[in-house]
Amino acid sequence: MKALIIDGYVDEPACLGVPPYLSPYARYIAGALRERGLSENEIHYLTIDTLRENPPGVGGLIGKVDLLVIIAGMTVPGKYLRASPITPGEIETIFRAVNGIKVIGGPIRLGFSSEGGRAAKGMESGISLEEATLAKMDLEAFIYDLFEGGAGENSISGGSGSFSARLKAPESVDHRFRTTAEIGRWGPKGAFLIRQHPDYPYCMCELETYRGCGRHVHCSFCTEPFYGASDYRPVEDVVSEVSALYSHGARYFRIGRQPDLFSYHGTDAGGPVPKPVPEILEKLYRGIRNSAPELSVLHMDNANPITLAAYPEESEQILKTIIKYHTSGDVAAFGMETADPKVVAANSLKATSEEVFEAIKLVNRFGAVRGANGLPEILPGINFVHGLMGETKKTFQLNYDFLQQVVDSGLLLRRINIRQVMAFPGTPMYGRDEAARKHKKLFLDYKDKVRKNFDLPLLRRVVPEGTVLNDVMCEVHDRGITFGRQLGSYPLLVGVPALIPLRKFTDITVTGHGMRSITGIPYPLHINTASPTLIRELPSIGRKTADSIAAGIPYNDREDFLRRANEGEKIISFIEI
Repeated sequence: MKALIIDGYVDEPACLGVPPYLSPYARYIAGALRERGLSENEIHYLTIDTLRENPPGVGGLIGKVDLLVIIAGMTVPGKYLRASPITPGEIETIFRAVNGIKVIGGPIRLGFSSEGGRAAKGMESGISLEEATLAKMDLEAFIYDLFEGGAGENSISGGSGSFSARLKAPESVDHRFRTTAEIGRWGPKGAFLIRQHPDYPYCMCELETYRGCGRHVHCSFCTEPFYGASDYRPVEDVVSEVSALYSHGARYFRIGRQPDLFSYHGTDAGGPVPKPVPEILEKLYRGIRNSAPELSVLHMDNANPITLAAYPEESEQILKTIIKYHTSGDVAAFGMETADPKVVAANSLKATSEEVFEAIKLVNRFGAVRGANGLPEILPGINFVHGLMGETKKTFQLNYDFLQQVVDSGLLLRRINIRQVMAFPGTPMYGRDEAARKHKKLFLDYKDKVRKNFDLPLLRRVVPEGTVLNDVMCEVHDRGITFGRQLGSYPLLVGVPALIPLRKFTDITVTGHGMRSITGIPYPLHINTASPTLIRELPSIGRKTADSIAAGIPYNDREDFLRRANEGEKIISFIEI
């Protein structure tokens, strides 16, 4: 039997599965198939970008599979360096090419939208399923239940492999959520799938600790409540999955599939959110480090600012644990959404601007120190959502004033994410997003103002000129520039004015700043072979000095360079002879 998983990518409030990230969903599905008796060789995985590069279907594989599974769904808008999520038209084209059973699922079950500011359409009304089945709850559970029994049962009709179970008619399968016990088994069993990822071994494994929202009321636009109340995975299960991934060559991990890592296994203490249990986070991080002793990246995502503001002592302990075990360059993303108290109230949002400010200060107090990879240990990021109920022109000014307060206080932010709401059916926001259209021009002008007046100065604080960033992965060539990023949470985009081999790591000296990206040169710069363009990028010297240095090439050694190069002492630490 042949099963093919096509990864159309997912991006949710609490999960990322866009290259170089591999979401848990694909691994869970592979594990469910393994548990039903398929061998690793019978389970195939392709990203939609790989399929685009091979339009006939990668050697005709699509037409030969007995079971096709598409994972898809973007419930938050995003922009990606070298990946593009699957489109409705591509889904329909793939379905038409498949003779076997076809199933699609993931966050796309909630609907789809092309961008922020546009309401999502229902999946079944927007895409022709072509006899395919939409998994209306968990895709991995549906795939598991699609089989009658496991190995040793009657052989599949028309099967092309050694599998001996029988596929049911998809319409006979009930839609349900999977259990934490099931993914506790499927996660490790599906770990082998990372070897089929096009970025392997440089793919980030998104790890799930829990899903579902622990609040009693929910943000008006968020899709996480559709998963129900918080459903915590046992620490041992997460660690076991990391161990399995590590054994298959995984070295890059992000604990990102949860709405608030600080609330993992939190307790109800009568507050607005669960009370953190620092001992659990210590057990989790220590277990991951012990099971993956030579990991390259361990980052997190998603922290509820009200948790840090309401429980500062527990949150301080957790921050210290994270810094003890993680790798530097980490980001705690805060879903602030707005600084307007009226919008907070109208949309049941998480925290006031005062509470978010306290959370920012707390993370800065411990995380702003520079770490081994050149970035601060851990910094907060802030997400703003516009177009929410109750938004007025004053909302934009309040958000701007809040950012001014952060900058004036000397605090650091790693990122400021500004987007318009994407309203999904079933959320209180659905059908009430007229402010997104009404304020579109105001939103774009305000966004540009924030980029110029806040992103740029904050970026200069986070990575000043002359900072050395280690292990930047070169990913894209474009008009003589190599673009790359460090692997991790919300990596900074680096542009190098030279063509550097792709899929290779290089250290970079920061030489300039854009609004959301930086310019850099290889570190150390081999001065005798460097182009004049790269030499002109060296920090602390002007173009005239740089051209004089270039004209003096070659240099025999450091002493020769310092003797002959004007202002050579300013750049000697950034070059190699």
